Amino acid sequence: PGFAGIDRTAKLYIGGKQARPDGGYSRAIAAHDGSLAGEIGDGNRKDIRNAVEAARKAAGWAKASEHLRAQILYYIAENLEARADEFAGRLAMLTGERKGRARREVEAAVARLFAFAGWADKYEGAVHRPPFTGLALAMNEPVGVVGIVAPEAPGLLAFVTLMAGAIAAGNTVVMVPSEAQALLATDLYQVLDTSDLPGGVVNIVTGDRRALGLELAKHDAVDAIWAFGPQAMAEAFEKASAGNLKQTWCETVARDWNDEAVSGGREVLRHATQVKNIWVPWGE
Repeated sequence: PGFAGIDRTAKLYIGGKQARPDGGYSRAIAAHDGSLAGEIGDGNRKDIRNAVEAARKAAGWAKASEHLRAQILYYIAENLEARADEFAGRLAMLTGERKGRARREVEAAVARLFAFAGWADKYEGAVHRPPFTGLALAMNEPVGVVGIVAPEAPGLLAFVTLMAGAIAAGNTVVMVPSEAQALLATDLYQVLDTSDLPGGVVNIVTGDRRALGLELAKHDAVDAIWAFGPQAMAEAFEKASAGNLKQTWCETVARDWNDEAVSGGREVLRHATQVKNIWVPWGE
């Protein structure tokens, strides 16, 4: 006889490893019909601190070649595509969407990963001609550690878009996923585990989005915070982020994450980079 189903509490993902939450607590995730879909770790301030420390230690990702970052993003996309049916089933269970529509969101997430893999070695900067003898090189560089509070929905596509855009540019991230659809993010770290992504580049802390995001906003070792949610949450994050003048990208109006022209490519990369201007003098 086979084993009966084993109850599993999805762990946090810190430093490339599954980690139990510091407080030892979990929270239930409901399926669309109200039944129990699973449980996730309930992260706290200590978990955020551990995740930020892991992201800092993975700073070598910024020095990795653009080609290597692209290849790893391609690998993540291929491994997610191989499990598309599984992710579509999870998405349908959580949201009540028809399997075909759920499958399309997974396919869009795969396509977004491929797109950012393509961008990894092409978002290079520009050469300007200032009004004096010389040139100015505008070089795009990663921001550093980016704290990302993903929107409640779509739980997979938005999460993947923000994660892929940030790491394609060489950043490391601490991700706080949707509360209602957090199981998609914890399923995704199994894909990351098999895709040669260095530990600490992507860290995932599940739980209360506002509480965890506030810890990210206050943390002086976080260089930028991106957040998508209510106005009050955005205002709290922006106020808390003033301590180290971190960059903020807080949106309170829902956007169409399916439209790549709106939610993919250059816009995410623009927030994921900062520009270093280098003056190159020359003359006769």
